[in-house]
Amino acid sequence: MKITDLRCAVIGRHPIVRVVTDEGVYGLGEVEYTKPYLKPWVLHFREALIGEDPTDVERCMLKIRQRGSFKPYGAAVSAIEHALWDIAGKAANVPVYKLLGGKVRDKVRVYNGSIRKKRTGDRPEDYAADVKWMMERPENFFMVKQGISFHSNMKDSIDDFHYGVRQEKAGYHGAMDQGQISERGMAHMIDCVIAMKEVLGDKVSLALDCGPGWFLNDAIRFAQATEKYNLMWLEDMLTGDYVPWVNPQAYRELTVSTSTPIHTGEQIYLRHNFKELIETQAVRVVGPDPADIGGIAELKWVAEHAYMHSIMMAPHGTANGLLGLGALINVCATLPANYIAFEYPSASDPWWEDIVIGLPKQIVRDSHVDLLEAPGLGLDIDAEGTKKYLSEEDAGFFD
Repeated sequence: MKITDLRCAVIGRHPIVRVVTDEGVYGLGEVEYTKPYLKPWVLHFREALIGEDPTDVERCMLKIRQRGSFKPYGAAVSAIEHALWDIAGKAANVPVYKLLGGKVRDKVRVYNGSIRKKRTGDRPEDYAADVKWMMERPENFFMVKQGISFHSNMKDSIDDFHYGVRQEKAGYHGAMDQGQISERGMAHMIDCVIAMKEVLGDKVSLALDCGPGWFLNDAIRFAQATEKYNLMWLEDMLTGDYVPWVNPQAYRELTVSTSTPIHTGEQIYLRHNFKELIETQAVRVVGPDPADIGGIAELKWVAEHAYMHSIMMAPHGTANGLLGLGALINVCATLPANYIAFEYPSASDPWWEDIVIGLPKQIVRDSHVDLLEAPGLGLDIDAEGTKKYLSEEDAGFFD
């Protein structure tokens, strides 16, 4: 089997990768909807892969892996890797998890980071109402994650939240706000935590997505102040979204200062950049995204290394889409006992549920998803139903 083409189309907001072979077998991969601009980066790898055997996944990856980078530019490599595994599973007529060593669990636990409605504001009562709505959803999530501080509008909506430079209309995926957090800002965040925990109690766990943008002194103060609320973790305080470095020394000082688990990893590309973070016990939880780290095999290598160092694993995935969900299910079925849950990626537009083939009507039950038993990553796209979402330049995507 040989690769004859590598294609990429932006469907909705997601760049979708399609690797085509001379035997009619194809593989699909999906990039987060936050990165519609990555189509040229995907196609940049076409020449390197034409003529290769896609079932030799690692051999293909050796040609392109070194040409990716930290979030967002590792996404192009990652989505291609997913498509290669999809072909390898289809060629062997088995789900991809069989090729990754086989399953260790029959259902995979997930948490809610993506199923949301617009919050009414950034006050404690707004946060309380929001988690109540999430808590009462039919998915019965065991844990919800909320954005606060620099990973929310709080930095703009709360007067004098911090003393740093304020970016105009940057949003929390734009230019990074940073600065010493004011006493008022710190008290406001703690009040929001208290309000959410009063609603959730010990029935539903709470994690906080915090940054990036914190300085170490504030991170230590907040982590210690919230210890009594038994948070699942504090995520990406010092580094995080679109920050192309790791800073394990600062993370280690934060981690050893508190009993609140510290989490990072969604922006990190390749296992090599997790090495010091894990081996120095710099965090208690790592959260690589299979659509950013370099693929599902890369994520599994990190999970195994973290397991040997008693560090927990909770993969990121909120914007990965329904095809990205297939990749998460397959790799997380194989992970060791340090696996907690992955961040469930819901459809970015309602019509995705009409064009993705292979998912049950109710995907999440009691905070778990069933394994996908179809060969490859277990999912496909309805080519005919998708045509109306293709641009003119992508009209031949399914040919």
